[in-house]
Amino acid sequence: MSMKKFFITTILLALIQFAKAQTDSTKENILDEVVVTATKSPKKLSETGKVIKVITKEQIERSGGKDLSQILNEQVGITVNGASSNPGKDKSLYLLGATDKYTLILLDGIPLNEPAGVGGSFDLRLLSLDNIERIEILQGSQSTLYGSNAVAGVINIISKKPETKKPQLNGLLTYGSYNSFKGNPNISQKTKLLEYNLNYTYYNTNGISEAKDTTGKASFDKDGYKQNAVQAIAGINITDKFKLSPYFRYTKFKGDFDDDAFTDGPDHYIASLINSGLDGHYNYATGSLHFNYGYDFTKRDYESAYPFQSSGKFHNAEAYVNQTFNKNVQMIAGASYQSYKVKDIDTVNSIISPYISFLFHDNNGLNVELGGRFNHHNKYGNNFTYSFNPSYFINNSVKVFANITSGFRAPSINELFGLYGANPDLKPEKSNTQEAGVQTFLLEKKISVLLTGFNRSIGNVIINTGATNYIYENVNKQHDYGIEAEINYTDKKLQLNVAYAYINGKLTDKSSGKDSAYYNLIRRPKNAIKIYAGYNITSALYISTSVQFTGKRTDTYFDPATFESSEVNLDSYTLWNAYAQYSFLKNKLNVFVDVKNITNKTNYYEVYGYNVQGFTLTGGLHFKL
Repeated sequence: MSMKKFFITTILLALIQFAKAQTDSTKENILDEVVVTATKSPKKLSETGKVIKVITKEQIERSGGKDLSQILNEQVGITVNGASSNPGKDKSLYLLGATDKYTLILLDGIPLNEPAGVGGSFDLRLLSLDNIERIEILQGSQSTLYGSNAVAGVINIISKKPETKKPQLNGLLTYGSYNSFKGNPNISQKTKLLEYNLNYTYYNTNGISEAKDTTGKASFDKDGYKQNAVQAIAGINITDKFKLSPYFRYTKFKGDFDDDAFTDGPDHYIASLINSGLDGHYNYATGSLHFNYGYDFTKRDYESAYPFQSSGKFHNAEAYVNQTFNKNVQMIAGASYQSYKVKDIDTVNSIISPYISFLFHDNNGLNVELGGRFNHHNKYGNNFTYSFNPSYFINNSVKVFANITSGFRAPSINELFGLYGANPDLKPEKSNTQEAGVQTFLLEKKISVLLTGFNRSIGNVIINTGATNYIYENVNKQHDYGIEAEINYTDKKLQLNVAYAYINGKLTDKSSGKDSAYYNLIRRPKNAIKIYAGYNITSALYISTSVQFTGKRTDTYFDPATFESSEVNLDSYTLWNAYAQYSFLKNKLNVFVDVKNITNKTNYYEVYGYNVQGFTLTGGLHFKL
């Protein structure tokens, strides 16, 4: 046994033994929090063995100076590359070390997809944090319940919902560094028959130069960014058991970007999203029937020396039943249909997927989820995924869990039939993941300790080989593994979180006909530490501070003159942020100040050759009428 495995095993055993000694003082804890993403139905955290993190409504309300990428980047196990760069620069999400094409983004439980992208991953800039009430982050492979792309995990973004019987107007106004302004009015109402939420966001910033000027004398121009986002959600209670919820969202953003790393340029882009559909459910005596339809239309237009346009359409339809047989056995069974279409490519990709999952629960703390999913793709054929998730709640205070799952990512339209390197014979990328951990609560539920480890292997990895006329091929194998440790302390006044993540991985390259393994997790740190502390000084005054340490990374630099690539090392860096909020008029008016990068650190890279934001100050107010 290696020293690393011995160390992890020792910690797990010690935590279990220590937690058993604390059981008399912790009868209730935050494991009673209800989430929906883990099993597609309301479920207490104590009743699932899956690792799920929640960004609460309160946390989002205290993030008026942030965007979606920045609040996600604060979470353990997640790196959003570009979160501290120019606001309009692309944001790449890495969950448990995997690239964003392996993380499925849901909006109110319905998948989002951008077919025109090579991997089908979704652009976080198309979603406004101001339209969001809550975020649930589900780690590990979730393809059995959620299908393609859910290899590393699922992020379920939950929209704002109405709360009052009378019409309520909420608003947000901010102004800050780089001449950045945001306005966000929101009106909502909830009655017996009808509920609605209307939300609009306007954001504009001068930004900074996207490319890095190493001389400080080149006078690179600033690359600005502007976003408009509209959201309209309705809920129609046809009966007390039957509800329909149509929705419509439109986002458009435009901005400037530079020619390349270290190279200024007068380039522009425009991108937009139309997201519409319907969600519905019917409750009956022993369960519920759910059905939904979602439509995404994404469009991009880049104006530069190499102009580029793209657009894609994604349809998702799903129906599933949540059946309770008795207090110990529950079943979730359904089927989904997805189709993908890209402009100028004369084909439609589709996947039909029936699935079933059983949840077993006994009165002694044992919970088991066992499920499978069959996928029929109209181009590559069939594949199957499974999940096995046992957990045991020891003496109502310690949860020990394991997850053994498989996942997949279907090849995108561009990989199968695009203009550059397409290969219609591609098969899906397939993963196998093993995950285990323990969570315990101490000192009358004030302290929570979570330790997890994972091991993930992805076969048939799709790469553009370069060895055979730059064609996409299923030739490689990706192996990633890591651990997370997280400690939370919460009482009436103080909230403290300390988290550490270690991620490692390698790619076995077979494109040359010989196996060669090497570390390939570019832009992802092996070591990351995130510390957060918040304190309610009075009932009206709240302050918080956070420190994020990002370890050393590597990146690939493409020289625009020679067109050759080389590996570069990126230094580690630490960012210190702070926030303060004061409430007036019984919380109807909250004034806040958000400060990021207090020490004005700018001598680091998220992406080699591109700029990062220095000291950033944002002030603003929330109001409620």
